[in-house]
Amino acid sequence: MAKKKQAAGSQRPSGDKPATLKDLLSADTINQLKVQAERLQEQAEHKKQEALKAAEEARKAEQKRLENDFEYLLNNSKMDWKSHK
Repeated sequence: MAKKKQAAGSQRPSGDKPATLKDLLSADTINQLKVQAERLQEQAEHKKQEALKAAEEARKAEQKRLENDFEYLLNNSKMDWKSHK
């Protein structure tokens, strides 16, 4: 059987403070996690922008459909026909 390696994080920093996760992880791992967090934030922002864009397009399509609906135009028009004489 292979011998188990001692974990690099098993060393405690000097002082009375308990070891934190940041102390236990290597610098490379922390950097990878930061990069991944930034990438996830960018993806979430991109998804949010796409959702807003899709909602805006849906609103414009609905408005265009309503502009071609005679009943909608009749119900929402001003009843002051005197100004058109």
